[in-house]
Amino acid sequence: MEVQIFGTKKCRDTQKALRFFKERRVKIHLVDLNERAASAGELRRFAQKFGAEALLDREGKRFQDKGLRSAHITEARVLPMLEADPLLIKTPLVRAGNRLSLGSAPDEWAAMLS
Repeated sequence: MEVQIFGTKKCRDTQKALRFFKERRVKIHLVDLNERAASAGELRRFAQKFGAEALLDREGKRFQDKGLRSAHITEARVLPMLEADPLLIKTPLVRAGNRLSLGSAPDEWAAMLS
């Protein structure tokens, strides 16, 4: 089994996900959003399950720095915005086969392993 994690190395929740899977000796592929953006297809896959709005990190520093706090962002604009600026994504995005999780979700990660 291999798990793909989208996040940044400095993100606490991404570090938790990495530690969780490393402790269970699961092969991990980290996509560091500081270095490379998630593909449009990957973002669509997560948006289909959780909704595009859920992928947007409205509490993050990057969101505030861009002045988006008071902006009304339609569902149709979210995915193109996340493709252009991947640091606006709520992390970590974890994918194991067809199973997906968003944010810190140890219960869902454990379910991925069973």
